[in-house]
Amino acid sequence: EVQLVESGGGLVQTGESLRLSCAASGLTFDNYAIGWFRQAPGKEREGVSCISSSDGIPYYAGSVKGRFTISSDNAKNTVYLQMNSLRPEDTAVYYCVVDLKGACTRRPDYWGQGTQVTVSS
Repeated sequence: EVQLVESGGGLVQTGESLRLSCAASGLTFDNYAIGWFRQAPGKEREGVSCISSSDGIPYYAGSVKGRFTISSDNAKNTVYLQMNSLRPEDTAVYYCVVDLKGACTRRPDYWGQGTQVTVSS
């Protein structure tokens, strides 16, 4: 039912920016959260950012605060992640996620296929 398609990943140098997009379909519930996880090679997945449809208050992992900004365009059913001042440690596969439990949790209900972000030094 719910499908998430990420785009916008790529290869950039340290200090540059990328904007990730997540196009959502089948998302008909009113109370949900949508955001981003990432997974670097050999590491566990970690939450990066999310925003709830109910209050619109964004969450950011400490490592990305001040550098990343999450936003949404409800008319286009799309959520974005603007990533500025990228660092090599940001290199990972980034996954769009949806949580139907009404809040951002550590266990999202739906995952996209992922988009690769590589930051070279």
